[in-house]
Amino acid sequence: MLRLDGIHRSFGDRLVLDDVGFSVERGKLTGFVGGNGAGKTTTMRIILGVLSSDSGTVTLDGAPLGDEARRHFGYMPEERGLYPKMKAAEQLAYLARLHGYDRRTADRRARDLLERLDLGARADDALEDLSLGNQQRVQIAAALVHEPEVLILDEPFSGLDPMAVDTVVSVLAETAAQGVPVLFSSHQLDVVERLCDDVVVIAGGRIRAAGPRDELRESFAEPRYVIDSGGDMGWLRTEPGVSVVEFDGGWALFDADEAAAQRVLRTALDQAPVRKFAPVRPTLAEIFRDIVRDEVEGDDDSTGAGGTPSGTTRTESEAVR
Repeated sequence: MLRLDGIHRSFGDRLVLDDVGFSVERGKLTGFVGGNGAGKTTTMRIILGVLSSDSGTVTLDGAPLGDEARRHFGYMPEERGLYPKMKAAEQLAYLARLHGYDRRTADRRARDLLERLDLGARADDALEDLSLGNQQRVQIAAALVHEPEVLILDEPFSGLDPMAVDTVVSVLAETAAQGVPVLFSSHQLDVVERLCDDVVVIAGGRIRAAGPRDELRESFAEPRYVIDSGGDMGWLRTEPGVSVVEFDGGWALFDADEAAAQRVLRTALDQAPVRKFAPVRPTLAEIFRDIVRDEVEGDDDSTGAGGTPSGTTRTESEAVR
């Protein structure tokens, strides 16, 4: 398990990360979400040792992370960093050899990965001749080619069409299934919700929510239900303990505690068949919007981890992505 505890980081007088702590379990996909400037990339760079923290610890399976352990990490930065004139397979094989693979094994690893990412036919094309989406897939392959023990990806789905997203999701799920902790950031919350086992939400440099996806949805849920009946449900408006949110004949969205909701269901079944009755759980996008709104409403106008103080330079702002 990869674990962060009490991570603080400042750039000058700008507090970027404030007591950041969460874990990435082995065999699980963990989505790391937050707005621009929330601290995602800074956190990832601290995990990788590219940046140091002012305080706090990063451990893997209980042991402090050192350079030797990090050599076995896979990392895909948001910015593309491959050689544009090298062939895709040649470039991946070169990276594998830097990690100790012999020439034959490195070439096989490179071509197998490109096949899995639906790029087998473009293996001998120069990177600059590929579309931006295909370049992104090669960048993902570069993070995987040495069979990393931990995988960290910064915006891996950027620029990918829906079919390419599904392909990449499949490869990442296979990687996690082999016991690799996988942490990735993304602004595509629908993909995060579909793919992830666990979710970490950061806003203003602080962790605002973390845990299994379904448990987070449950914890942020209001006591809200949807019912779709074959009968007229006008009576619902006067039902004790029920607040109707939306109504359309036999369909209704309403707030109620569990006892009142079950009473509504029994009454509806006495009158007509019920096609649907279920609690309503918020999507990850709705949870994220609520957290960000609360962060904005709670910000001081000039200071603090959640606000950008006047006078912050462009360089400092870019550093806290």
